[in-house]
Amino acid sequence: MIAEILATGDEIRSGALVDSNSAYIAEKIEELGIKITRHNCVGDDENELTTILLELAERADIIVVTGGLGPTLDDLGREAAARAAGVSLQLDAKVLEKIESFFFSRQKTMPENNTKQALFPQGATILENPIGTAPGFSVKIGRGTFFFLPGVPAEMRKMLNQQVIPRIRLNLKEVYYYKTATISTFGLGESALEDKLCDFPKLFPSIKLGFRASFPEVQIKLYQKNSDEKALIKKQEEASSWIKEKLGNKIVSLTGQPMATVVGDLLIEQKATLAVAESCTGGLIADWLTDRPGSSDFFLLSAVTYANEAKEKVLGVEHTTLEKFGAVHEETAKAMAAGVQKLNGATYAIATTGIAGPAGGSPEKPVGTVYLGLAGPSGCKSQHFFSAFGKRRLNKKIFAIQALNLLRLELLSEKN
Repeated sequence: MIAEILATGDEIRSGALVDSNSAYIAEKIEELGIKITRHNCVGDDENELTTILLELAERADIIVVTGGLGPTLDDLGREAAARAAGVSLQLDAKVLEKIESFFFSRQKTMPENNTKQALFPQGATILENPIGTAPGFSVKIGRGTFFFLPGVPAEMRKMLNQQVIPRIRLNLKEVYYYKTATISTFGLGESALEDKLCDFPKLFPSIKLGFRASFPEVQIKLYQKNSDEKALIKKQEEASSWIKEKLGNKIVSLTGQPMATVVGDLLIEQKATLAVAESCTGGLIADWLTDRPGSSDFFLLSAVTYANEAKEKVLGVEHTTLEKFGAVHEETAKAMAAGVQKLNGATYAIATTGIAGPAGGSPEKPVGTVYLGLAGPSGCKSQHFFSAFGKRRLNKKIFAIQALNLLRLELLSEKN
């Protein structure tokens, strides 16, 4: 059994709107062990939409279509489906009543064009939309069973999980379990990771190994399909353990968590707190760390001290240090970390000072140079790093994750 996805709408076709629906649908369908062979896209044109529906009906068993179910003139999913199936559209009185009730409950008058949302191809199975006005429907055309869902992501996801996936599962001749594991890594590129894991296909032939750059981290993906769920889980655990042994501390998380989340978890686990002093990263570290609920359990303070005067007045960096070494130096980085730690007695503190670019570099300190400071129970240390990316935003991200990784390794050494 194979499946395809069709996203409709001029905003998707033109790139004005990112198609997140197709990625979600593909993930959920492949979890059933059904292969997604293609992602398709077409604009708001009834003839083009009808043509691609007929093509899909010849080559796929399951087709999930999103978009085109709204009340406006450019919503043409119903009309195209009826034409492709060779049937007429029929008004469903019960659906119309529900749509009217939807507006009435919100003390609004239903616009006349919403009546269109109660029209369905003759013989179609109606798929209820519990959170919107656009019901979906399922219809058989040629070889394919089509599921038409709204383009609004929240509505689509709920309907897919509650109504489409159970219907597909009922028709599966053989039940397969499909699992994707994600391992987050940092410090090695995709080619270097592949080289270190070159024996993987031979040792784990039932698992497909993949790599995905999620800059500045790289994710290792493990794809597996098996009719025995327990055997699948066991084999994937074995594969993850083997990868962990091969990569050591280059692995950030065996469950796909990003660096900032892992650092936060380690701080909470050790009942430790953190303060951050940022210059070249401009608050990016603080943003990542506080992007999770409960960050107040470990995160105490962030100071973006860009100017030398701020480093002196806020962090207490000595004027003589800045005068002798400059803002971008290991001594300054250590002084920044120690200063922000002292402000509120945090267990740990990290600091960044560097040259993100594209200007401001020198032969001694080119663009991409950064010094990281770390203050903790064992004292202060610094780390020098150079990024060859050249672009400001990329440099800021790599500087920030290098600082977090310095702290992660320190926390892991304390844990062990």
